[in-house]
Amino acid sequence: MQQELLPLFPLQLVLFPNATLPLHIFEERYKEMIGQAIAAQAEFGVVQAGERGIVNTGCTAVVERVLRRDADGQLDILVVGRRRFEILVLNDEKPFLRGAVDYFDDDEFGPVPPETLRLAIERYQELREIKGDEIAEADLTASQLSFRLAQPIPDLDFRQLLLATRSEAERMKQVADFLSGYVSKERAIAHMREAAPRNGHGKWPGGIEK
Repeated sequence: MQQELLPLFPLQLVLFPNATLPLHIFEERYKEMIGQAIAAQAEFGVVQAGERGIVNTGCTAVVERVLRRDADGQLDILVVGRRRFEILVLNDEKPFLRGAVDYFDDDEFGPVPPETLRLAIERYQELREIKGDEIAEADLTASQLSFRLAQPIPDLDFRQLLLATRSEAERMKQVADFLSGYVSKERAIAHMREAAPRNGHGKWPGGIEK
């Protein structure tokens, strides 16, 4: 029996399982693709696209809600991530790409070391303190918590690495390590933004010209 092909939506982002994502659909081919997904309540694949094409690993999404539908067929939708997959073969017989894919989940299920978990959560909470309402509070009891804690991280290479990792313990270590450096940088940026307006001479602290 031939495997059903998964419609693919290349975007300059990385979607995690259970993460929500607002999308504006305006290209004709993706109006068709999303229209079919809505009608069938079916998944489509979100894959990161770059200068060298699309990457091999992505995450399926389903349309959770149609936020707006224009007369010309443009859509604002809210989708939620579901299953991770690897692309085996691409198919371009339709206006949008489709792929034969292999779905996967974690294959290592050992517990996350308590110290790693504590560090990752602490760094996440520190980032929330810096960013304020920009970052929603994560459900710390959720399965695959690493994806929740990594949601505010914008680095696409890191997000792609995390998506492909098949161990929650390993992902949590990656998140803890990455957030340790990232939080320090964000704290320094926030401090400069607070200090600069008080300078009064058009200079950053230390005399550096803006």
